Amino acid sequence: MPHVSIKLYPGRTEEQKQQLTEQIVQDLMKFLNSKEASISVAFEEVSPADWPERVYRPEILQKPETLYRKPGYNPFE
Repeated sequence: MPHVSIKLYPGRTEEQKQQLTEQIVQDLMKFLNSKEASISVAFEEVSPADWPERVYRPEILQKPETLYRKPGYNPFE
């Protein structure tokens, strides 16, 4: 039952989001042997001004053990 939640800056088209969703679904089916019907994907747009406190601090700084790829930036430096 994978659920993928993607947070990103606004500005991507619905077509881009749909294409990325389809690729994620295919990869989850391939690598996790998930069934298509069990996969969900969500997008949440977060403004650049809100990013540090809504995403970076709670999901990156405070949960380093959950990251499999760490970002190469820090908006607080």
